[in-house]
Amino acid sequence: MLQFPKWKIVMVLLVALCGAIWAAPNLLPRETTDRMPSWWQPVSLGLDLQGGSYLLLEVDTAYIKREHLSGMVEALRATLRKEKVRYSELGSSQDNVKVRISDEAERERVRPELRKIDPEALMDVSSDGMFVFTYSEQATAKRINQAVEQSIGIVRRRVDELGTREPSIQRQGADRIIVQLPGVKNPEHIKSLLGKTAKLTFHLVDDTASPEDAARGRIPPGSMLLPSAESGRGQPIQYVVRKRVEVGGDLLTDSQATFQNGQPVVSFRFSVAGGKRFGDTTSANAGKMLAIVLDEKVISAPRINEPILGGSGIISGSFTVQDANDLALLLRAGALPAPLQVLEERTVGPDLGADSIQAGAIASGVGLITVIVFMVLIYGTLGLLANVALVLNLVILLALMSVLGATLTLPGIAGIVLTMGMAVDANVLIYERMREEQKAGRGLISTVQVAFERAFGTILDANLTTLAAAALLFQFGSGPVRGFAVTLSLGLLSSMFTAIMVTRLMVGTWIRVRRPKTLPL
Repeated sequence: MLQFPKWKIVMVLLVALCGAIWAAPNLLPRETTDRMPSWWQPVSLGLDLQGGSYLLLEVDTAYIKREHLSGMVEALRATLRKEKVRYSELGSSQDNVKVRISDEAERERVRPELRKIDPEALMDVSSDGMFVFTYSEQATAKRINQAVEQSIGIVRRRVDELGTREPSIQRQGADRIIVQLPGVKNPEHIKSLLGKTAKLTFHLVDDTASPEDAARGRIPPGSMLLPSAESGRGQPIQYVVRKRVEVGGDLLTDSQATFQNGQPVVSFRFSVAGGKRFGDTTSANAGKMLAIVLDEKVISAPRINEPILGGSGIISGSFTVQDANDLALLLRAGALPAPLQVLEERTVGPDLGADSIQAGAIASGVGLITVIVFMVLIYGTLGLLANVALVLNLVILLALMSVLGATLTLPGIAGIVLTMGMAVDANVLIYERMREEQKAGRGLISTVQVAFERAFGTILDANLTTLAAAALLFQFGSGPVRGFAVTLSLGLLSSMFTAIMVTRLMVGTWIRVRRPKTLPL
């Protein structure tokens, strides 16, 4: 017991030193820590402590269904044209896609090809040649889930591009996303960026119909009427463009705001596959107009004078510098699979956050002082040693949160206060065991040895059950509950180390130096 292995002593000292080093930035002002390396930063403060903006977004699931059915219609049209099959009544309704093939021989010939279009689609054929494609609830739910996960990733990239510090982006329920932006006091700009789908596509302009004819309802099959993004500025108000997407924005690899002839523009670059498709499109359609469509509005429709084979291009329009920067950011981050609607918006002022920090600090301070006084009054010198371990426990906890990049919230402060009580609880178990063994007549060294060994199992069981509860809170809880679970879990791990290793080392050192005849319990 008294001969503590040297490697354990070195380990305890190293952990204490590293904890002090990584916890130190939490004592420095924010202006100083901003100039420090990224690996040596204080604990990130949550929205409720720092102030900022809270947004609750909802993914438009109806749009996802419509887009999928529309894509199915275009895939059917392309397949039937390729197979040279005569068809009629091709279209989609709320939950299915239909097409009629009257000729029975053609119907049987094309049936395998139609089934290959989407393996998830349920195909039903009536006796009169009507093909009906529907989707099960499981397939629809799977598609919505994928769209929501994709939306979360894109929202995260857009927020990160803005340089927002410590954003929190997480899913809520089946189709909602919570965005917390600490330090952001005016969310309007971010709302405008997150609210844009930013779906960029390139379409050929249909020169067989005028916008006036299309406005009267005479739209050629396979074409659509789209408004101009520059309506009311002396530019064409509407365009008739082909529904077929020549090149999609998902093939972009980079986009940057720049200047051309003194005007803000957006340069873009395709991937190798995208560059080839863009080159083939411009080569095969020289002299025609190519519409650049963003969120179902035509940004511009330049004429293809010659093939563009370099895999890059310029998007021009009546952009301001901010417009060009925003568009470049949206294209880099990628297009949302569906529009996002802001359901709820809250702004937490920095004054309220400062009040929360002050209240949390007072609560933590009162709790710490109460525990320290209690331990000294009940256990005397051994209580002082437990208090040293308690302070080291808080230092290690702050260091772990800093290293892991965990965010401290108001519930997280509650978790720290609870951790202090549970850390002392481990020492109380050990000391009470010492008291029982001493009353039973054991010697000093044997009392200490047996107390630590037998209390270890109880401490381990208590902490493991609490860790399991904290893990469930983190897995299934929302933001504030997760903050509580994080600080509680890290606090339990650090308290086990300090109670079992640090307290034992200090007690052994104290006995070896002071050589008491009995324990002061």
